[in-house]
Formats: sequence, structure tokens, C-alpha cells
Amino acid sequence: QVQLVESGGGLVQPGGSLRLSCAASGTILSINVMGWYRQAPGKQRELVARIFSRGWTNYADSVKGRFTISRDNAKNTVYLQMNSLKPEDTAVYYCNVGMVVGDYWGQGTQVTVSS
Repeated sequence: QVQLVESGGGLVQPGGSLRLSCAASGTILSINVMGWYRQAPGKQRELVARIFSRGWTNYADSVKGRFTISRDNAKNTVYLQMNSLKPEDTAVYYCNVGMVVGDYWGQGTQVTVSS
């Protein structure tokens, strides 16, 4: 079994910053990719950013230049630094970990950008 524990969500004003963390524990076998997705009310879940085992990253166009994804392989943890937040970034953010044995999701953390 694999558990993903997310933290760092909350309420922030437009232009502010938040840092999300997601720590994986349990039976960890060769993590290929770690990423963040988000789902706003009435919308489909979408990729925000992901980072592969060798460090290659990709981002949604809407967050390029504002968000940065990173990972600590020793801690099986992925981070999402979110700067210059906008109201349209408001969503539930989900951590995702892809391993050889399968895909795993966190429980989600709410990010609300509002004045």
C-alpha cells in the first residue's frame, strides 16, 4: 500500500504564494513520475505540473513562469511552489505518484485565491 499525504493548501490573496507538499510512504517501488493536478468546481481534473525521475518537468501553459515543481527523492516528496497566484488558480490540488506497480492519488488540498 502507498499513502500520499498532502499539505500546504489554504486561502491566499491574489499575487500571493503557497507551497504544497506531498509525501509518499508505504511500499515505494521505483517512482517514475510525481505530479500535481487540480480540479475546480464544474471542471475536469487537469495537469498542473509533473516531474520525472531524472528531473525532466512539464507544466500547464496557464502556470508556466509562476509555479515550480521539485522533488526530494530521498524523502519521496514532491513540492509545488506557487507564486503570483490568481483567482483562477482556485481548485482542489491533488498529488499523483506514478510507479511501476500503479498510479496513486492524494486526498486533495484546497487552494483558494481571493481578496
